[in-house]
Amino acid sequence: MSRDPPDDLFLRACRGEPVERVPVWIMRQAGRYLPEYRAVREKHDFLAMCKTPELAAEVTLLPVRRLGVDAAIVFADILLPLEAMGAELRFLAGEGPHFPEPVRRYQDLGRLRRPDVQATLGYVFEALRLVRRELDGLGPGGRVPVIGFGGTPWTLAAYLVEGGGSKQFEHLLAWSYRDPKGLGELLDKVAEVSADYLAGQLEAGAQAIQLFDSWGGLLDRDRWDTLARPPLERVIARLRRDRPEAPLIYYVNGGAHLLPALATLPVDVLSVDWRLPLSEVRRIVSPGKTLQGNLDPAALLAPIPEIERRTEAMLAEGAGGPHVANLGHGILKDTPPEHAAAFVRTVKGRSAAEDRLWRGRCEPNTLRS
Repeated sequence: MSRDPPDDLFLRACRGEPVERVPVWIMRQAGRYLPEYRAVREKHDFLAMCKTPELAAEVTLLPVRRLGVDAAIVFADILLPLEAMGAELRFLAGEGPHFPEPVRRYQDLGRLRRPDVQATLGYVFEALRLVRRELDGLGPGGRVPVIGFGGTPWTLAAYLVEGGGSKQFEHLLAWSYRDPKGLGELLDKVAEVSADYLAGQLEAGAQAIQLFDSWGGLLDRDRWDTLARPPLERVIARLRRDRPEAPLIYYVNGGAHLLPALATLPVDVLSVDWRLPLSEVRRIVSPGKTLQGNLDPAALLAPIPEIERRTEAMLAEGAGGPHVANLGHGILKDTPPEHAAAFVRTVKGRSAAEDRLWRGRCEPNTLRS
């Protein structure tokens, strides 16, 4: 694969290097709010889109072309590695992902295998290769980098144990108290496959990896450190070993109470939800840490002048150190595309002078291991 584009903003910002403006992309940017996505979705079910590289690549590129975001993120689903491990995965209309046979006790672990990710998840890798070829062919200014992604072991286990989404995750949390060692073995199994899968994404052309800890906020700080952190750090260590130059991004939802622990997590970028101002997050974790986020996704439902005002306020909050602009969670499906475009346009309209005095003299991140 080709080297990083020389004019890239996103990767440099992730590494804490000086940039001429704040880069911007949107979580779930290739999704249901785009009419082009809905047109594809009308013809294909969700899993078929994930498993057909040409469709996944086409959808991945939609927001790059329409919105002008500074990074693409491969179209896939965080639960695909669990299916590769032998867990039947269905997507039910109006209900989302469903595992008909959840894993809820130590004895169930025998049903899971460590798959050959090239054989079972190679369609994601091929989609990445197609996206890289397409973007590399656009020439300077169009060659935005591609992000790969996966769920953290804790978040993947949350879906597998519950059998899908949940409001309380009582099966997962009950197991964590009843038999933490047994649950730890499940987390280790998931971590092994996740590391294989994410390393495969990097090999296929991903230039950064985002780890989604959608349910990390279920745990208090001590239990997150004890249960969720060790398997996560094993995944991180594998990716650092294989591709030390690729930035790693960790996103946590509902995790403001975890920030003191996350300050020492060996990732380049901490992506946070909208519940705390970025200046407060930066005060807790480190002035030099690259932060990603954190506009409330619901703000994109507001009139465009309000979107612009709130985006400017977010940029001001993040201006004390390296920053990648994004939402604090995935974009909502009812968001008008022109509102998403207003968000991107507002970020890109910031001049170098408005990005405060830290740019040009900041130190690169020091937590790369």
